[in-house]
Amino acid sequence: MVFGSDSPAEGPPQSGGRLYQRLAGLLFDQLASGRYAIGDRLPAERELSLEHNVSRPAVREALIALEVQGYIDVRVGSGAFVRKLPGQDDRPGFAITAFELTEARIMFEGEAAALAAVHITDAELAHVAELVERIDQENSLPEVTETADRDFHLAIAEATRNSAVRLAIEGFWRIRATSPECALLHNKARSANVRPVVAEHRLILDALRAHDPVASRAAMRAHLSAVMDHLLFTTEERAIEEARRSVASTRARYHTSIAGASR
Repeated sequence: MVFGSDSPAEGPPQSGGRLYQRLAGLLFDQLASGRYAIGDRLPAERELSLEHNVSRPAVREALIALEVQGYIDVRVGSGAFVRKLPGQDDRPGFAITAFELTEARIMFEGEAAALAAVHITDAELAHVAELVERIDQENSLPEVTETADRDFHLAIAEATRNSAVRLAIEGFWRIRATSPECALLHNKARSANVRPVVAEHRLILDALRAHDPVASRAAMRAHLSAVMDHLLFTTEERAIEEARRSVASTRARYHTSIAGASR
């Protein structure tokens, strides 16, 4: 079954829902029909993407939606394995995903940064600068933490002088913590040691200091677009890097054994 493409630029959701939801529904039906048994490995993300003509992010979100509901187990570097099969009365369910949330943040927080650039005070700029340094400090800690990152975005929301904007952005952070799909993907990202990028936050700060709405909007949108890329692809990159290290280690052992035998 071919669905078409899915991207942040697509139109309104069709009657069947977003593409990742339709793909998750198809995989759910395959599990319910007995196509796969418990312990079976599902096709790789790349295979599913090509087979159904959907983007890799859409495939990843479909798998995450099924993982959250306990039907599959996605193992970094190994793939997705069937954990349980749907019952007769089970139906796939969907919460807000990390992709959808970040897409909304790009739209809302880009405009919030533009508005903040007009109203932000010197004292608020100093506070935002302190938060950038806190992000840098937190990045040096063994455990991944995002407290300073959250406070950075909320400080910019406060600087808009618009309570509705502030409440909306506070709501985004609540969704990030409470939506099962969002929480799962962010936990995977933290496990892969994904941390806030200080340079991206400094570019936003520089644009705010210049009181430049256009530059502030662009810097915020660029930052959140990069966040989306990190969320959707870092676990894959981590698996590739682990495979490379394994191959390098095997080669080193092989060369060592050959050198020892030749002595």
